[in-house]
Amino acid sequence: MVIRIALYSHDSVGLGHVRRNLAIAHALTSRLPALVGEEVTGLLISGQSAATSFPTPPGWDWLILPSITTGPKGYSAQHLTAGLQRVTAVRGGSVEAAMAAFRPDLFVVDRHPFGVERELDATLRWLRRNRPSCTTVLGLRDVLDEPSATRAEWAAIGGADAVRRAFDEIWVYGDPRVHDLTRTGELPAGLAPLVRHTGYLSHGRPGRGHPVADEPFVLTTVGGGSDGGAIAAAAARAAVPSGIRHVIVTGPEMPDDHRRAIRAAAGPLTTVTRSVPDALALIRRASAVVSMGGYNAVAEIMSTETPALIVPRDNRRVEQPLRATALASLGAVETLPAAAATPEALSAFFARAVGTRVVREGIDLDGLTVVADHAADLVAAARSRKELTEHAV
Repeated sequence: MVIRIALYSHDSVGLGHVRRNLAIAHALTSRLPALVGEEVTGLLISGQSAATSFPTPPGWDWLILPSITTGPKGYSAQHLTAGLQRVTAVRGGSVEAAMAAFRPDLFVVDRHPFGVERELDATLRWLRRNRPSCTTVLGLRDVLDEPSATRAEWAAIGGADAVRRAFDEIWVYGDPRVHDLTRTGELPAGLAPLVRHTGYLSHGRPGRGHPVADEPFVLTTVGGGSDGGAIAAAAARAAVPSGIRHVIVTGPEMPDDHRRAIRAAAGPLTTVTRSVPDALALIRRASAVVSMGGYNAVAEIMSTETPALIVPRDNRRVEQPLRATALASLGAVETLPAAAATPEALSAFFARAVGTRVVREGIDLDGLTVVADHAADLVAAARSRKELTEHAV
């Protein structure tokens, strides 16, 4: 037999959801066969066409949905000349058809329980009705947002009752000793019994490719780059210690005019690149790193001993400032508000950080191992229930 798994992410901005699911796919593929004695095959469902630049584990493939984006007025189609309702109907219909044909044993939805504009409603109902042996899981990052914002979001989708009807478990990809969203008010109390904290998805992330620098270097990375121009520009003007190069990764979504301005501001020892084949390899080798506070960047940083300054995004949500503050309080990183991330402040960080290392003890960073263990337990339990039901009939 083969275990069939589907991982969904809505993907309106950046590559964070994709990268998180991809890390999980690699972990499941490498660990599940030994745990349950079966091979793994899977679908990575994404609304980000750039996702296909990342290699999948053996036995996995991409299902790419029409892209959406988000702005001041909410979600909209990114490429299609069509209204949001039509685009989400295409997206939702595609997922439902794929799940009906693929018939997964495990379906994991990243962050948004019912997708954009409830595009997953029909899929989740189909699975409950026609594939009851499929376990459905909602995956949440360690921090969501300020409680007032999350309460409104949960209420808009029907609250805890709606989520309980659709999902068997909730995996929170963090350490509750750092930040516990079951206690902060970010999660409805009625969902707490479904929660399993996995630890950060840090240790065991797959690597590939060779870094873009061989000499000692510091690194600045701003995620997808759509809103990282100011930080990268300040970093380009920052001084670095003598004999140290500077690598700035702008991200594939940074506007071209921002990228050109950063290149113009960079000195002769600074390399400005749009993307790299292996960000984790760069972080590991860097003498210090300046980064925004997205989940995946932080999870990768936490798996290393590289000193880090986190400059969190402070618009749209307060997720990144909350994460950065919590980790800084434990000494795992330094943090600085975006408005204070001047060339002088970044120069000072590089000066004091180069030559040091940070041992990040006392934080659970083994989430990828735990996720695979949970998945094995859920699949085995579901198959046992199915066998008992078939024997009873």
